[in-house]
Amino acid sequence: QLQFVESGGGLVQAGGSLRLVCVVSGHTLNYYTMAWFRQAPGKGREGVSCISTSGISTNYPDSVKGRFSISRDNAKNTVYLQMNSLKPEDTAVYYCAAGGHPCSDSPPDFGSWGRGTQVTVFS
Repeated sequence: QLQFVESGGGLVQAGGSLRLVCVVSGHTLNYYTMAWFRQAPGKGREGVSCISTSGISTNYPDSVKGRFSISRDNAKNTVYLQMNSLKPEDTAVYYCAAGGHPCSDSPPDFGSWGRGTQVTVFS
């Protein structure tokens, strides 16, 4: 069973940056597709980035493309989400997730989840 430790969330002014970090234990990450999702109050869980097992392939929705960047270090069992040019609409709880499917923005494709880290962007 995978265990996640997410960090890097916080309060930031619009236009600022944050770097989320997800350290995973319990199994090597080499075989998992990794993703970050977010959930704002009253809304469903939204995929904001996904990275293939090798790190070669990444996916982003239009809402964050060009501003967010996902990366991974399999040797450290760690996944990162660099978030630049943050907007108030990026405010949400951000979750790290691991799955066995190709990259996807669908939460059911990911079987293991972290507890989330709060990101709040103020204008």
